[in-house]
Amino acid sequence: MDSLLAAVRACRLCEAELPLGPRPVVQLGAGARILIIGQAPGTRVHATGIPWNDPSGNTLRRWLDLDRETFYDAAQVAIMPMGFCYPGRGKSGDLPPRPECAPTWHARILAALPNIRLTLLIGLYAQRYYLDKRYRTLTDTVRHWREFAPDRFPLPHPSPRNRRWLTQNPWFEQDTVPALQARVHEVLSIKPPAGS
Repeated sequence: MDSLLAAVRACRLCEAELPLGPRPVVQLGAGARILIIGQAPGTRVHATGIPWNDPSGNTLRRWLDLDRETFYDAAQVAIMPMGFCYPGRGKSGDLPPRPECAPTWHARILAALPNIRLTLLIGLYAQRYYLDKRYRTLTDTVRHWREFAPDRFPLPHPSPRNRRWLTQNPWFEQDTVPALQARVHEVLSIKPPAGS
């Protein structure tokens, strides 16, 4: 794992296309049981080199019911975005993840993560890449999460920009998030709080 991590962090494959330069951001541990596949780092994550170290990460940790210590324990949670580096800014937000990362690195990384029991597919890019069955919209895919369980769980992006989506789809936080938390607790052998 150390040599793989070193190779990922030394990657300069699309350096010429990255406005802030390369800084691959991943979290990998051979014993990890949960794998999070999101889109790509934003500017805050690029600056710190810590995945999900921003308001989106705060929301994601709340959805998972994980504290920062557990979330950032590579022995329990692996994080491998579709694009490892900040891709730059577009007209309505960050650009899509660079297309080079997933085909170059994902298979090698997955082979080094033999204990994964739950993969969280956050956002449309991860869902299109990893789900055989496709629905017309991200909303429909997330609504049908049971069809991908127990090994895979499609989620919307937890960005503050998605507040409108959450307001329009209250079923997600009422029904889906509790099921997600139960599965996360099961995979990580976390006992639920007393009385729940």
